[in-house]
Amino acid sequence: MADDKSASFEGSLQRLDQIVKALETEEPELERAVALYSEGRDLVGRCEGLLKNAQQAIDAVNAPAARSLEGAPDDDAAPF
Repeated sequence: MADDKSASFEGSLQRLDQIVKALETEEPELERAVALYSEGRDLVGRCEGLLKNAQQAIDAVNAPAARSLEGAPDDDAAPF
């Protein structure tokens, strides 16, 4: 499985790149290819989770600003 370095998003992407290159250029034996594929799928899941968490953090930061804009008058609206 992935090492500690791949715990970060960037580390996971780097390891995924290594796996893809190994599968494309090394022509590993079937057992190794399956192990690499499995590790890659695990890393994809980890990256998707990290991206989801990052998006939720961004949404949480933007939510108060969006709520405050909801009560503000529309600059383009006619005054009467």
